[in-house]
Amino acid sequence: MSEPTAELDRLRPLMFSIAYRMLGSVTDAEDVVQDAYLRLQERSPAAEPIESLDAYASTVATRLSIDALRSARRAREVYTGTWLPEPLPDDDADPAHRVERDETLSFAFLAVLERLGPVERAVFLLREVFDLDYSHIARIVERDEAACRQIMHRARARIADGRPRFDSDAARDAVLLDTFFAALDDGDVDALASVLADDVVFYADGGGRTPAVRHPLHGSVAVARFLAGLVRRGSGLHVRMERTRANGEAALRVSAPDGATLSVLMLHADGGRVAIVGNQLNPEKLRHLGPVGDLNALVSGGGGET
Repeated sequence: MSEPTAELDRLRPLMFSIAYRMLGSVTDAEDVVQDAYLRLQERSPAAEPIESLDAYASTVATRLSIDALRSARRAREVYTGTWLPEPLPDDDADPAHRVERDETLSFAFLAVLERLGPVERAVFLLREVFDLDYSHIARIVERDEAACRQIMHRARARIADGRPRFDSDAARDAVLLDTFFAALDDGDVDALASVLADDVVFYADGGGRTPAVRHPLHGSVAVARFLAGLVRRGSGLHVRMERTRANGEAALRVSAPDGATLSVLMLHADGGRVAIVGNQLNPEKLRHLGPVGDLNALVSGGGGET
């Protein structure tokens, strides 16, 4: 072993932070981290000395993530319905998942990053999130500095119109979310509509594996009515709803009567209103949270979408 295990373990959060933002998948990011960890661990003692282990780990994790994203994008091009990232709970107990929560970790932002190609995404994240200089980025992605600057410019342009706004006020948002969850619990359409932005968008990701709307819903009234309908339907199915946080923002975990997770409803607030709602129902994207319930079995015979 060329590096002490404790030193390599220290690098896991850094590598996971890069891989998760690149892939939007906890499971795939863990695979990248494990592969990178093994490469670092098995590095030959005769190899050229590493000046900065952090920089080396960032390079390995980024390159592995680029390769993984290239493979994943082929599947996402034929993905059924809307693609949303896997939720990353704020209270995740895994030390490797203790990454800094900022706007680039939000589900809404990660969804917008899907517009970028693998190298574009890497350059954008390394520059904007990790604040690396272009000479460092160029070495990681194996492009020259001028090309990296052009890639960054193009990436910013491609996501500009879809990038979520972040106008956060902790006290105001706390009141907003209390009102939202109370209205949701009551199934109160008017109260829900009052805390939703006029141009609010609702997305659902069932991945073709569970019932979910395949196209976004727009507008406060339409989304409020839909959410209230979900609550009525859930009450009939005896599901549980628990407030939580994921990706640095408010969320709601929906569970079957036996406690197995059915979905995670993620919220993005902006300017004192809920601006984006994402419902992750794809069971393949919930397995890292523990047991996953069978939503198809629950709704069979009763119809409905989530």
